[in-house]
Amino acid sequence: MPSDAQPVRIALSRRGYPGLEDAPRPDGAELVQPDEGASPDAAGLIELAADVDAVVISTPDRVGADFFAANPRVKVVALVAVGFDNVDLDAAREHGVVVTHTPGVLADATADLAFSLILMARRRLVPAVDAVRAGEWGAFDPQGYLGLDVAGATLGIVGYGDIGSAVGRRGTGFGMTVLQHSRSPRPEDGVAEAVGLDELLERSDVVSLNVPRTPETAGLIGARELDLLGPEGTLVSTARGGVVDEDALLAALREGRLHSAGLDVFAGEPITDPADPLLHEPRLVCLPHIGSATEETRAAMTGMALRNITAVLAGETAPNVVPPLRG
Repeated sequence: MPSDAQPVRIALSRRGYPGLEDAPRPDGAELVQPDEGASPDAAGLIELAADVDAVVISTPDRVGADFFAANPRVKVVALVAVGFDNVDLDAAREHGVVVTHTPGVLADATADLAFSLILMARRRLVPAVDAVRAGEWGAFDPQGYLGLDVAGATLGIVGYGDIGSAVGRRGTGFGMTVLQHSRSPRPEDGVAEAVGLDELLERSDVVSLNVPRTPETAGLIGARELDLLGPEGTLVSTARGGVVDEDALLAALREGRLHSAGLDVFAGEPITDPADPLLHEPRLVCLPHIGSATEETRAAMTGMALRNITAVLAGETAPNVVPPLRG
């Protein structure tokens, strides 16, 4: 813990983290924040973190070796997120910096969003909403906006951790048969049958991706895997960008080799080009990475991040240190 002559300083990459006022922090800690609405780039984050003890960041922020070299006072980088592929963990380790995240607390909110994507994509709700808003709700057409059933379908979950298992529980409420595939063995829970990835894709009507971005999962779902899912299949992802080959996904949708898809995460975020082809595929639902976006969940995440910082600066083990990546 810094001495009384040098009070604790904590930098936050964004203003307006929900629950910040009530979040625990070291006594007398000073918060360093960017201007309202500002989104510092990598260089801006380095400047913001000058002469601070800890940094709170989110998924869009990139923290690499340059950051750690330029800010030797930083002892902890606390993510307000579960995923941590945006932080150079090797560089953090070399500089003696602890990296923490917020697992568990956002499982239900993200699972709710995953199921929203399933319903929106499989029932083709976005084109229907767009038609109503455009004043194009015409005479009844028995072929109009036909989707596929969710109730009674087979749901395959890739990545059966906290979020994946929460998606599975929601599937049972829709009378779905639930399959799961995970890299690490999971205990039987009476909800999902554990199967290999290819079998899951072949047997499922809907597949929900809930894996972190690692060397093992980059490009996990490409043309071959989409063909296994097939022309009546729906793919949704609340995982990380880069787990799905987006070019292969667009091709499968356009060629009728996949029924529909929904993405809350993308290889390049944010998408700011209104002409991006992902935004114009009628069978693809696109959301702006909002899996955890409820007031209650974001406040809980902020509290976890500050508790992690408080523990590290007190010389204790943080409750939520990121696990080591598997190569």
